[in-house]
Amino acid sequence: MIELRHLRTLMALKESGSLAAAAKKRFVTQSALSHQIKELETRINSPVFVRKSKPLSFTQEGSRLLHLAEEILPRVMETETDLKRGLDPDSNRLRVGIECHSCFRWLMPVMEAFRDQYPHAELDISSRHLFDSLNALETGELDIVLTSDPVPGHTLAYQHLFDFEVKLVVAKDHPLASLPYVVPQQLAGQPLISYPVPLERLDFYRLFLEPAGIEPGPQKCSDLTSVLLQRIACQEGVAALPNWSISEAQGLSLTSLKLGIEGLKRPLFGAYRRDAGASRLIQHWLELVAGEGLARQGNR
Repeated sequence: MIELRHLRTLMALKESGSLAAAAKKRFVTQSALSHQIKELETRINSPVFVRKSKPLSFTQEGSRLLHLAEEILPRVMETETDLKRGLDPDSNRLRVGIECHSCFRWLMPVMEAFRDQYPHAELDISSRHLFDSLNALETGELDIVLTSDPVPGHTLAYQHLFDFEVKLVVAKDHPLASLPYVVPQQLAGQPLISYPVPLERLDFYRLFLEPAGIEPGPQKCSDLTSVLLQRIACQEGVAALPNWSISEAQGLSLTSLKLGIEGLKRPLFGAYRRDAGASRLIQHWLELVAGEGLARQGNR
């Protein structure tokens, strides 16, 4: 029997264009996704897409199943939402938790667009659960969490929104400013300016410096991105920031460098409870966030 999970996998494959990207979108391993597709092909006794085709193309049978998915899945989601709305008094309320200090500014257009579409919905965005947001999501204190560090489990679902790059920001007259990229050893002892986050929780430290055995200099903290950037311009230290934060440096003498020759890329996921009552609001919010994020990465 063809199941909804098969249809959702085909939709992810169509939207992403590759097995690896579809697996990321469905938050499963590529091996598990391949197994699921093989299971579906065994059930219908036919392949659903042409292997090694670029761009990826579907067989006649696969196209027919995609048409079925496009027809059924929105109706399933709408029905689930309608049923839950009758039982859940909070279905018109959306509480969003973020794990990033610098997200607020670029989320403002998303908030405005959401409120235009849902003028009667209550939208609350907060970072007060900064290091415990996924637990707050599981206990019902939040409805959505924007996170780069998903924790697999049965209670929560994760939707990949976009990838972003973390870059090193330095003053234009800093000794490193002329380099195309930096390696960890060049940052040993460098004063580090960051948001008020413990060093071991910073992506820059745990994914770039620590694996190389490098320790930065003293950590200096600022709550506001604008103040943080000004302190960098004044040569108080360097900072590693998401590329969307760098756009706030207008008028300051700053430059940004790649972290390593390949750069430090991070994903952003939207996490929500699988049994969430406000599923329609959640999906529309995540679509707006993904659209804004991709636009800021120059991919739209």
